[in-house]
Amino acid sequence: MAALRAAVPVLALLGLCLRPATAAAPLVIWHGMGDSCCNPVSMGYIQKLVEKKIPGIYVLSLKIGSNLIQDMENSFFMNVNDQVREVCSQLATDPHLKGGYNAMGFSQGGQFLRAVAQRCPSPPMLNLISIGGQHQGVYGFPRCPGESSHICDWIRKTLDLGAYTQAIQEHLVQAEYWHDPLKEEDYRKNSIFLADINQERGINETYKKNLMALKKFVMVKFLNDTMVDPPISEWFGFYKSGQAKETIPLQETSLYKEDRLGLQEMDKAGKLVFLGVQGDHLHFSKEWFDTTILPFLQ
Repeated sequence: MAALRAAVPVLALLGLCLRPATAAAPLVIWHGMGDSCCNPVSMGYIQKLVEKKIPGIYVLSLKIGSNLIQDMENSFFMNVNDQVREVCSQLATDPHLKGGYNAMGFSQGGQFLRAVAQRCPSPPMLNLISIGGQHQGVYGFPRCPGESSHICDWIRKTLDLGAYTQAIQEHLVQAEYWHDPLKEEDYRKNSIFLADINQERGINETYKKNLMALKKFVMVKFLNDTMVDPPISEWFGFYKSGQAKETIPLQETSLYKEDRLGLQEMDKAGKLVFLGVQGDHLHFSKEWFDTTILPFLQ
């Protein structure tokens, strides 16, 4: 009996040594405009790449709608606030995510996941990786992805006619992050999504607190981007107010100086990571992804 009691601490210690290493946190992915959750050459490829490099990781590639066609169409025409609510519901009911998760958004999926971080802190988002996300919005669509060029042409014309009208704001995704530096007051008053999550109409302390809870907020800018206007929006910068030629970095914006989202404090704490990659919008190599992005997920 005494010998058995003496062996218990040894067995317990041995058991600790034999336990598997802590599994990687789950990953949630949100695709960009004109894409879908499971496209084998985009999000499906990224999911398989992550699963291969991090064995055992749980990856949820978000689908908005009952099928892939709806998911793609909703990236153009479903109110972003409704999309965010739908995603928050998906995350809250997924048992794999209870302990927290990392998030990775591509293009507009980057700012949509930031809205999730700010609005829905349970389950907690640990790290946010925005790959080409337009966090200060866009002022133009030089090039539009996907096979439906007629949709892109229609979007451009619609935004030119009245991006801030109620009907367009509620039914055209890209209008909800349209940021006209020549009409800042219209943007602040009528943007139903971006102006809200960027604290343009007042300070929501909950948004600030929730965003600051992130361990890391990683922003990837494509250095040869021909789609996002201006590309510096991918690093949270934008046009200097009142004109559309000179851009300023995040640190010179009023959002940062007034610290309306806590970005200044996060920056000083080393929580903001600004990465640049050669290439056009969402064009990157497997090697770059492996060496630069995967370490944030492991």
